[in-house]
Amino acid sequence: MSESDRLQTRCPGSEWCPITATASLIGKKWHPVIIHRLLINGPSGFNELQDQVDGISSKVLSESLDDLEEKGLLDRTVIEEKPVRVNYSLTETGESLETVVMALAEWGDEHLEPAEDGAPTT
Repeated sequence: MSESDRLQTRCPGSEWCPITATASLIGKKWHPVIIHRLLINGPSGFNELQDQVDGISSKVLSESLDDLEEKGLLDRTVIEEKPVRVNYSLTETGESLETVVMALAEWGDEHLEPAEDGAPTT
């Protein structure tokens, strides 16, 4: 990654800064889930993502997608067909979070009790 591609931080020089800066990028409840779904399924439309992220409201999904785009982790592409639709995909920086997001999933599988229906609890 080149220096110009690096994301800005608010605490340069502190040894813990990379941890808090990364957590601030993906620390909201649905951000790592959206990134995970895009890593697994590739570019997706809004409705596809909402189906893939069970339990997220349209409002929260929209806000999360806007936030991830603003942070440079997600690209939004308008497809000029009828009907007009929007596709979301990860940027190169977003894709580079794969090891982080997969590590979260592995840790949860190992340490969290499954819910009654077999799904991990949140």
